[in-house]
Amino acid sequence: MSNNPVPRTLDQMVKSVATQLMAATATTSVQVSQHVLADLVSYLGVDVSFLRYNDHSIHASRLIAEWPVRPNIPDPDPLALVYFADADPVFAVSEHAKKPVLLRPEPATGDYQKRIEQSRAVPATSMAATPLISGDVTTGALGFIKFGDREWTPEELNALEAIASLFAQVQARVAAEEQLRYLAEHDDLTGLSNRRALLAHLDERLADGQPGPVSALFFDLDRLKAINDYLGHTAGDSFIRVLAERLRRGAEGSPLIARLGGDEFVVVPEEPMQADAAEVLAHHLQSDLRERVSIDGEMLTRTVSIGVALGIPGVDTTSDLLRRADQAVLTAKNSGGNKVAMFTDDMSMKSDLRNDIELHLQSVIENGALLLHYLPEVDMRTGEILAAEALVRWQHPTRGLLAPDAFIGVAESINLAGELGRWVLRTACSEFADWRSHALGNNIVLRINVSPVQLVSDQFVESVAGIIDEFALDRSSVCLEITESVVVQDIDTTRITLARLKEAGIQIAIDDFGTGYSALSHLKSLPVDTLKIDKSFVRELGSDPGDLAIVRAVIALAEAFGLELVAEGVETDAAALTLLRHGCHRAQGFLLSRPVAGSEMKSLLAKGCIPVTFTGGQHF
Repeated sequence: MSNNPVPRTLDQMVKSVATQLMAATATTSVQVSQHVLADLVSYLGVDVSFLRYNDHSIHASRLIAEWPVRPNIPDPDPLALVYFADADPVFAVSEHAKKPVLLRPEPATGDYQKRIEQSRAVPATSMAATPLISGDVTTGALGFIKFGDREWTPEELNALEAIASLFAQVQARVAAEEQLRYLAEHDDLTGLSNRRALLAHLDERLADGQPGPVSALFFDLDRLKAINDYLGHTAGDSFIRVLAERLRRGAEGSPLIARLGGDEFVVVPEEPMQADAAEVLAHHLQSDLRERVSIDGEMLTRTVSIGVALGIPGVDTTSDLLRRADQAVLTAKNSGGNKVAMFTDDMSMKSDLRNDIELHLQSVIENGALLLHYLPEVDMRTGEILAAEALVRWQHPTRGLLAPDAFIGVAESINLAGELGRWVLRTACSEFADWRSHALGNNIVLRINVSPVQLVSDQFVESVAGIIDEFALDRSSVCLEITESVVVQDIDTTRITLARLKEAGIQIAIDDFGTGYSALSHLKSLPVDTLKIDKSFVRELGSDPGDLAIVRAVIALAEAFGLELVAEGVETDAAALTLLRHGCHRAQGFLLSRPVAGSEMKSLLAKGCIPVTFTGGQHF
């Protein structure tokens, strides 16, 4: 085993051991220990040596290294892990021994002799076991066995204590290395693997030639912030620890479970798993995590959104797999949360679009890629144009003309909504002023959509009024449209802002009205001029009695408060005729006109009206 020359003295033996153990690491310590044991066996003239570590957490002794290695080790090995409570009294002494323990073949050591005989098939032995000591704690034992009898001199025992001290130092160093490695690879709050360990594990699992597919389940708790805000972050941390333990218990096999930080976890099943099986596991774990948790006397529960994705070894990378799982969980959360979403190619396309948009959006205002289209608002009785709603468009370099739904959300997320909104207002007012300079559209209203970010920004009212005044427009000819959901998002701030807009002489409309009746209780206290019925209630008018009931209620509400009423999304004759029969004559939608460029809007204003003919030859 060892190529080292046998030392001639005990001092040389101790120095040789020190030299070898000095180079031992957590990775090589067992192999180096075997080399040292081989040299000691040869020098001391014994037959067997062993190194054991004490595990005081379970009150047991664990075999680390031996020399020579037994050729036919029983299964289970009676020497691999020996619990002190089950051990014979002689062996049990090594749990707390502070000095070498000497055993000779005599009746008092019969139980120990029997254990050795079972493992080594040797009927009579003598042993010297020297404790490994760290501080005041006995951390293990270094033992030497002679088949038959052997006496130990005081000098030999002193040398063995010195050598045991060297082994104890290696043990402490290895334990420190392992602790550092554990801390580097585990989350300190939950004890789960961390991002670093997850990435290394997936790199290994997705290597070419490994079995697949590899599935990743991405967990994102819904609204953990509410717990932190209500009970404090300590309670939130306790909640996270409970959920981590439930993941450990609920996941099948021996998966890798990682906490990425905050309320995000990833589970990677140990065995290859197809999509349907991974989805079943996700639903199972989702159910486990939904159970109530007792924290500080409160019974708490949070739902969880889960994204599931698969990776093929040799084809997909770790970043590919985690990106897909992340896209899937975002889809689950955007669908209202508390859902399991399986990654699809469509998700990838939407994500690519969003990333593309975010990459290019920063410069669109400077490079002139934005433009406005206008959606006419028409009196369906006469075809007269009553208003024009400004709709921003983006001429994307590769994706063509994009509607606002494709990029407004991204603009809000990267803090561009305010700048974009100011561009829309300034450009619309400029074109509106141009029309009026040609005596066109003197009686129409210019409608401009406002995002939630703009509404709460500093100096918003002053900015709007300043731009309108810059183009010498009557402030009452401009109407800002605010969605119903925005109105009630922060009702106190909204009420103040709308009141200041009204004082400045600017009109206000509530867009998409009726989607939840959420603004009804506040409507009487808000300075609103116009309600716009959401298109979801208009599209099926004439065939859906439920939609008709809602529209009639909104019409009555507008009449009661003396508000203008506009129907959005009029696309069928039946919808138009139903609205007219019930007293709503202002409308916009593809039946009347599609959004048109500024030059086309100017031409429509020059004509004065849009001809309107419904099925059956009815003219208005």
